[in-house]
Amino acid sequence: MRTSFTLKSLAGIAALVAGLSAHAEGLKGAPAPFDKGGVKVALVGYISGGDFFRAFDNGAQRQASALGIDLRVFPGKEDAALQRDQIQQAINLGVKAIIINHGQPEALKDVVQQAVDAGIKVIAFDVNLDNPKVTQIEQSDKDLAEAVLGQALKDNGKAFKAGYVYVPGFAPLDRRDAVWSSVKKTNPGIVEKARWGTVSAPVATSVAAQANAALRANPDITVVFAPWDEFARGTKLAATDLGSGKKLKIYSADVSTADIAEIREAGSPWVATAATNPSVVGATSVRAAALAVAGANPPQHIAIKPVLITRAELDQYDIKTVDELASKLPAFGRSDAALAAWIPAVH
Repeated sequence: MRTSFTLKSLAGIAALVAGLSAHAEGLKGAPAPFDKGGVKVALVGYISGGDFFRAFDNGAQRQASALGIDLRVFPGKEDAALQRDQIQQAINLGVKAIIINHGQPEALKDVVQQAVDAGIKVIAFDVNLDNPKVTQIEQSDKDLAEAVLGQALKDNGKAFKAGYVYVPGFAPLDRRDAVWSSVKKTNPGIVEKARWGTVSAPVATSVAAQANAALRANPDITVVFAPWDEFARGTKLAATDLGSGKKLKIYSADVSTADIAEIREAGSPWVATAATNPSVVGATSVRAAALAVAGANPPQHIAIKPVLITRAELDQYDIKTVDELASKLPAFGRSDAALAAWIPAVH
């Protein structure tokens, strides 16, 4: 993907003005440097589209504000070169920590090492940087995939024709793929008839075009595993266009308010997902950064447990939004990871 000079320049300017106002007085009882306030932290994304990433950023911003952190947000553009440039900009800004939200590991490892060498704490969410100095945060992708595929087996038995949406090279998708491979090996009656996937923006629309072709060519597909909600949304668009929604069942990962509406829609083929609350994940990432900056040494690996969400459950509790999901399914609404007595928790 190409990155223009203009895009890089605008990203840099946006990052400079995107910080939240920090509490000048700092946090009472907090360790240095949070007792003074205004600690600079950068959040550098890779993917900008989709409700998951917007909610992640919102949760991160709320937690940063509660901690008096000056959070500089660099939005992703699905461009590895741009993300490298933004990490370098963050280093030059003199931030105390950098949170990296997704990305391509091989494109990031050397510039991340530069940050580490400069004494900057690095927190990585769903991108495996294979660096002992980096705190890795992830959704428990194994649990996530096992939960939703378990529901697929419960609904459809152990023999069916399947479609699969996948793009290799992204840590969460690769971890979910390992579970899918294991499920197929354990259940030889599951036949993967077609595979498609792309992260080209807009993802749902791009996936819909691929899914349309795959479903036309394989009308016997009855189950689709789409382990990202943007993949599921695109596949649902294709199924609706083809009129095949009644015979198809889609199982996904991640959730948003828009997803809930689509799952509950009359006749929707999208029947279940497994997810963590992206806002909670964003907040946890900021807390981990704060602990690292304060010298509290958070665990190198932090896994946030997902919950299974089915259409039947959404209907039963009349859940329409992610906020209602968090209030009516408490396990979805909070995480105890990366907490400390001096850190104000947000949900």
